Amino acid sequence: MDPRYDFPRRAAGGGSGGSANSSPGLGAQSRRRKMPPRPADFKLQIIIIGSRGVGKTSLMERYTDDTFCEACKSTVGVDFKIKTVELRGKKIRLQIWDTAGQERFNSITSAYYRGAKGIVLVYDITKEETFADLPKWMKMIDKYASEEAELLLVGNKLDCESDRIISKQQGERFASRISGMRFCEASAKDNFNVDEIFLKLVDDILSKMPLEVTNKELSGSVLSLQPEPEVPPELPPPRMRCC
Repeated sequence: MDPRYDFPRRAAGGGSGGSANSSPGLGAQSRRRKMPPRPADFKLQIIIIGSRGVGKTSLMERYTDDTFCEACKSTVGVDFKIKTVELRGKKIRLQIWDTAGQERFNSITSAYYRGAKGIVLVYDITKEETFADLPKWMKMIDKYASEEAELLLVGNKLDCESDRIISKQQGERFASRISGMRFCEASAKDNFNVDEIFLKLVDDILSKMPLEVTNKELSGSVLSLQPEPEVPPELPPPRMRCC
């Protein structure tokens, strides 16, 4: 037999050569070792606000989990989800807060406006009262949110076009009166424009931020990678939905 192809056979049961057996084992072990995921460059807090029943929870769950529930229960206080995205060459960890629409929870939910870099204000295109409530929500934004927070108005439930009461033009006119507010219509049920809502909002936030920020500069800011969620100290911790 040609000596070039005369390889020693491995003995049954692992063989007797100690060094020969340990080397392949270590090699396989090292191959199984996974590289740790790259840490996020930024952490951004986004809140979703609007009247009860407009689909705030559905928009959040469609974006984070790609799920839709026909009979969602009303949010009590606040809930949140985490989603990591990559945009502009940066890894961004999003905290998306879903707030209750009932007035009795305003004293709780108002605390979450302060750290928000982006605010999604939602109304239902089939319910006039949810559109009529928009000025009330703008007062909450003016009172509690940072002036630098990016604003996006969303007319939800575009899948109910046949029941539409609020025209697209009405939504556009309202948004045009608010400095820097964007507008779009969406459907959580049909998954229409949902990704675009959040990605555009994040892109607008990043466009106003110096992206080359050192970790030292981040350590004391809202963007620092602190343990999640950031719950205001005077509030009870929210219930996090499982992912």
